[in-house]
Amino acid sequence: MRRHFSIFEFAVRGGFRLRTRMSFPLRSPRDTVGGIMVFGRILDKIRLHARGELPTGWHLGIIAGKRTFDDRVCRLLGVDFDALSRRVLAGGTDDEVLEWCFKNGRRPDDEHIELFNGFMMKRGWRDTASGGLEQQKQEAGLGHRDDIVTFFDLMDAEEGRAP
Repeated sequence: MRRHFSIFEFAVRGGFRLRTRMSFPLRSPRDTVGGIMVFGRILDKIRLHARGELPTGWHLGIIAGKRTFDDRVCRLLGVDFDALSRRVLAGGTDDEVLEWCFKNGRRPDDEHIELFNGFMMKRGWRDTASGGLEQQKQEAGLGHRDDIVTFFDLMDAEEGRAP
């Protein structure tokens, strides 16, 4: 089970200081690379993990039997997560890594990207993941926050960004 920390707990438990609330080391899942949400966040997690800097409690990769955001992005692009990790660690820009995904997996068209982003942005809101979202909100101490209605909202709130 993922342990959630508020941005302020993380600063103390992680053993370093954050200069501002916006200095959390992961991008928002809403940020895009090549128009695809979550992809840049995955690249951040891979790079941080390789340096031993991925915050405790933040998940990286595929969990057997679960549909993680990392898994969903890899399925959209038709690439294996471990192969993606190796490519990221070989170096290059985010756009170069995405182009590698297109060449070694598949290049979704604009409509597929729009559908994917729409699904991902709303995950947890009135769907089969709603119970999990509520549980994770409680674990994060954010159960009282009515403005957190999706997993994107939760990630942003936990990491000090406005949902």
